[in-house]
Amino acid sequence: MSSHMDNLADTGHGGHHGHHDHHDDDDGAAHGTLKSYLTGFVLAAILTAIPFWLVMDRVIDSSRVTGLVILAFAVVQIVVHIIYFLHMDTKSESGWNMLALIFTLVLVVITLSGSIWIMYHLNSNMMPMSTHDMRKMP
Repeated sequence: MSSHMDNLADTGHGGHHGHHDHHDDDDGAAHGTLKSYLTGFVLAAILTAIPFWLVMDRVIDSSRVTGLVILAFAVVQIVVHIIYFLHMDTKSESGWNMLALIFTLVLVVITLSGSIWIMYHLNSNMMPMSTHDMRKMP
């Protein structure tokens, strides 16, 4: 038993890993530093505060324009999260992460645009009739 323990100690494969046995996953994805996490956090906070200010102070008169500006800020915030928190780029895992992300985005765009289109047409087609229109009903 002691010879087995001596062999483990000599090879460095006991219960402890030597400092040269780091398991650095070389999948191409960069691991975050405190500075990158703080940068991402500050950017995310700013990208949240500006749309909040736009809505609360009614900076833009048109609600459609305000909605489009908020949507643009949301897209930029998604990119910030992907880069600074998820550490995704075109090199991570040989591009498979990016391919999965693009596929997900296509599905989300199809789902959201279809839902908005359906709700818009339901809203315009299901408007309540005025009393003048109801008199014409059989």
